[in-house]
Amino acid sequence: MSELTYETVARFAQQGGLIYFGLIFAGGVLYALWPRNREAFKRLASLPLQDDEDPDVQA
Repeated sequence: MSELTYETVARFAQQGGLIYFGLIFAGGVLYALWPRNREAFKRLASLPLQDDEDPDVQA
C-alpha cells in the first residue's frame, strides 16, 4: 500500500474542487436558463429602466 503524500492529497483536492465548482456553475446556468424562470428574469432585467416616481413611495 502506498503512503499518503502531500502530492496525492493536493491532486485529490484540486480534482475534487474542479468537479465541485463545475457542478455548481452548471447548476447556476441551468437555473438561469430554465424556462419557468424566464419571465421573472425579464422583469428583473428591466427594473433599472423603470421610473422611480411611484406615488406610494415616500422619500
